[in-house]
Amino acid sequence: MDILILVVAFVIILLGAELFTNGIEWFGRKLQLAEGAVGSVLAAVGTALPETMIPIIAILTGGGSEASHGIGVGAILGAPFMLSTLAMFVTGVAVLYQAKKRPAGDVMPVDPVVLAHDVRYFAIAYAIAIGAAFLPPELQSLKIVVAVVLIGIYVWYVKGHLDAEAAEADGDLAPLRFRKADRRGYYTDPAVPRLRVVNLQVLFALACIIGGAYLFVGAVNSLAATLGVSELLLALVIAPIATELPEKFNSLIWVRQGKDTLAMGNITGAMVFQSAIPTVVALVLAGSAWTVTDDSVLAFASAGIAFIAVAAIFGPMWRRSRLDGPALLIGGLLYLLYLGLVVGAIVGILPFG
Repeated sequence: MDILILVVAFVIILLGAELFTNGIEWFGRKLQLAEGAVGSVLAAVGTALPETMIPIIAILTGGGSEASHGIGVGAILGAPFMLSTLAMFVTGVAVLYQAKKRPAGDVMPVDPVVLAHDVRYFAIAYAIAIGAAFLPPELQSLKIVVAVVLIGIYVWYVKGHLDAEAAEADGDLAPLRFRKADRRGYYTDPAVPRLRVVNLQVLFALACIIGGAYLFVGAVNSLAATLGVSELLLALVIAPIATELPEKFNSLIWVRQGKDTLAMGNITGAMVFQSAIPTVVALVLAGSAWTVTDDSVLAFASAGIAFIAVAAIFGPMWRRSRLDGPALLIGGLLYLLYLGLVVGAIVGILPFG
């Protein structure tokens, strides 16, 4: 039954991602937003909702227990790690798979300014958030100040994208899936749908994404309990894989369509969101758990892997003003490296947990 639920959840998320990418492009077109704002803000925030809700629910409904706080913090740390490693790898594989059908081959014609903007804000916000985990006990009250700073950073980041000039349309968009039909069954104004119809499709897609992600996580959780897998592995590795599926699917769809700035902006924008907003939840509601200790050093080590992945993937892009699919594959290697550390800790080979 759990396997069946996993398959059903997978299909629901895929359907939601298809509807969401189609709807959010039309939403950006109707509001005359730049492509970077559509990918890095609208798409990123929308698809980040599943993995953001899990730690919030864990922390708020856990009665303040150490276990619930640990699950919440693990999920928060797992999201940027998954985005900077596994999501990058999957996108790189998609680019290589589609290379023969793409005019630029395995080179991604992205806007390096948009991606550099995202990566810069991610590095600053996440470094500040992780730095707060090293505060000594007598300075724990400063975590509230750090939370306020992180909110300010994200607001400024969004403002930068929304202030950008809207790019010229680089081709017609696919017709809106929820376009309205007349009494004879013919679609009216298929090229220019009304904003309320666009909004309906985006909201329905988000409901599919969130609902599918929760089904997926619930089934994975049940399987983990049956197999005796520890909560640490679930929080750090398995749950983020499920909740990051929307970003991966959206990016795959946009890579297939040749819209690489949207594909990468969806991931890097989600990284900025995850480095700022969910970490605020941890700092405010579970400040004592957001601390590097002997028991949590493995969880916080994922942040170091995320920084290494970002530097390895986007460092060459800054120098060459070009990004290609093979460069993203390093994310998969770093993901396997960290997975090895987690498994080693669980089976007792490594002396930390």
